[in-house]
Amino acid sequence: MSFANNHHFKLSALTAAVLGLSACGGNDEAYENKNIKPSYLSAVASATFDGTSDDLLTAGLGKTGLGGSAPVLADPLKPTAAELRKLAIFNNYRAILDITAGGGYGTLYGPNVDAKGVITTSEGKIAGTEYTAYSDDGTGRQNVTMLVQVPATFNPASPCIVTGTSSGSRGIYGAIGSSGEWGLKNGCAVAYTDKGTGNGIHDLQNNTVSVQNGVRTDAVAAGKDAIFTANLTSAELAAFNTATPNRFAVKHAHSQQNPEKDWGKWTLQSVEFAYFVLNEKYGDLARDGATHLKKLTPSNTIVIASSVSNGAGAALAAAEQDTQGLISGVAVAEPEVQLAADNRLSVKRGANTLVGTGRQLLDYFTLANLLQPCAALVSPTTNAFNTVNATIAGNRCSALKANGLITGNTTAEQATSALAALLAAGWQADGNALQASHYSFATLGVTLTYANTYGRFGVADNLCGFSYAATGAATAATPFAPVPASAAGLASSFGTGNGVPPTVGINIVNNNSVGGPLLDAASLSTGGVQDYNMAGALCLRELVTGTSANAARVKQGMSEVVRSTNLRGKPAVIVQGRSDTLLPVAFTGRPYFGMNQITEGSSSKLSYIEVANAQHFDAFLSFPGYAERLVPLHRYFIQALDMVYANLKNGTALPASQVVRTTPRGLNGTATNPITAANVPPIKTVADAADRITFAGNVLTVAD
Repeated sequence: MSFANNHHFKLSALTAAVLGLSACGGNDEAYENKNIKPSYLSAVASATFDGTSDDLLTAGLGKTGLGGSAPVLADPLKPTAAELRKLAIFNNYRAILDITAGGGYGTLYGPNVDAKGVITTSEGKIAGTEYTAYSDDGTGRQNVTMLVQVPATFNPASPCIVTGTSSGSRGIYGAIGSSGEWGLKNGCAVAYTDKGTGNGIHDLQNNTVSVQNGVRTDAVAAGKDAIFTANLTSAELAAFNTATPNRFAVKHAHSQQNPEKDWGKWTLQSVEFAYFVLNEKYGDLARDGATHLKKLTPSNTIVIASSVSNGAGAALAAAEQDTQGLISGVAVAEPEVQLAADNRLSVKRGANTLVGTGRQLLDYFTLANLLQPCAALVSPTTNAFNTVNATIAGNRCSALKANGLITGNTTAEQATSALAALLAAGWQADGNALQASHYSFATLGVTLTYANTYGRFGVADNLCGFSYAATGAATAATPFAPVPASAAGLASSFGTGNGVPPTVGINIVNNNSVGGPLLDAASLSTGGVQDYNMAGALCLRELVTGTSANAARVKQGMSEVVRSTNLRGKPAVIVQGRSDTLLPVAFTGRPYFGMNQITEGSSSKLSYIEVANAQHFDAFLSFPGYAERLVPLHRYFIQALDMVYANLKNGTALPASQVVRTTPRGLNGTATNPITAANVPPIKTVADAADRITFAGNVLTVAD
């Protein structure tokens, strides 16, 4: 084993022997290394699963069930905690991966594919025990959910822990299909956390919330046990409901905690929680007969910080902040990371060079929220899964031109100008066809969530005139207006929601629409024009570029989430898709790698892998226009974990930074060809010259 601290561990044991003490604690109580529950943790709940009727990875559904229809609730209005857990695992697994057989499910990845990549006939169920607790400061306002899964195959003689911080704003099972599955298959304990975002929805009209196990109840009765309750007095709540009925507060947007600043902290706490439950399970009893001793420690346990997207950013933050040596290495995909401006770095790809560390998340999302609807008109028939309304998008183009943000006299010219502005800002041309679908399914939801969270705005602030509500159908008596939400949808929201509206029937509403609040996409601007709420988009953009009091609040929050890029010499691999249109490589993986080289220099053990023809949402590969163009990034995330584990376990060299050249599946007539290994060649330990990513003289050069 290639642990840096192994020599220290052996020396400590030898010293203890010389002093006549036992290596596990000694003859004196003062020398015993007791296993004490961290003070920030609530009471710990646990449940054991037999691996047949229920299990850690698939909630008893197995490979076949995860690929089939959603579990049916016995009473949709009163689902049980067990039903909600099963529903959450089902939906979170599928939200991360392409679940189609032609896309690789069941062959390249999935519960039936073992840790060595061998396709088996197994359903992939994994027996073991699950431990759950909150991390909180005593107020109940944080209530960061922590969960540790310990598979029955865990071997305390060769221990490993993998983190599974949730991606996006997902609940506690958000990483079940990514690092969770890898860890369980490899016999590791998995340390999950929802990182203080989580799937917490407060129905303000009916004053109901979800508690830790997902069951909904009255907010007053839940008290400090709620995942999230909006910070409103009873009088404020009543006034809000009178002024804006049928609205919702959502944890990531409205907790007023700016949890992203603490994502590294929560991830490190999840590791500490894992050590606590493992030592309770495997540690010897102390002399008091009631306390266990610490048997597993950083000196004898491999710990890999891992996850995807926001969870990946949390893993990198944890590694940067790890002063205790809790983390051995890092393996992540498509990380959401933000850096302080630093023009020492230049990033070159082909003839294009970008100076600096890219843009922060809210900067590029507010820009995308303005430009994407218009840019989508450049090639509407070839865009992947294009649902942008051409007429409304054309009106957005006109509004952008009127505000001096683009040029052109015709809609076509304006669309070309909008797309050119996105490319000039740092988006890659590889993702042009994805701009339309990303606007429809992700851009505004993410923009509004982060604008609220960075500025620590509460739900009553109705930032930029936006709110969250269910809305009527186009054929309703009051089309697109706020209406009461589905009781069944809310009851199961722990299992079906993603933490970022639109979700579980809760949509984004423009309170300032002419004539009264309407669904944002259908709302009316001045003069009754539909332009995807240009005024709201400009307001959100001003929070980044302007000088208003609200902008000052947002910029303060943004300053709190920048990362240092100092991984403390830990072995690490980042994989990212070149076509990532949500978290473009120019703003995330590339500058992070470049600044890490500047920060750590020769001490850096970070490899950066950029995968051609891969993007952010593998689950979108089931959408029209995606599958034939793009390959699953998950294939390379698995390899990254394998490589980091082999490095930590056996000293196997990490791969050189490189571009992996994949081959899209293409079409056979109108049907997408099934994926094969030839479409997704492996990461090479030594990259070909034409594929290398190099760094010299503060210039990062990415193979074109």
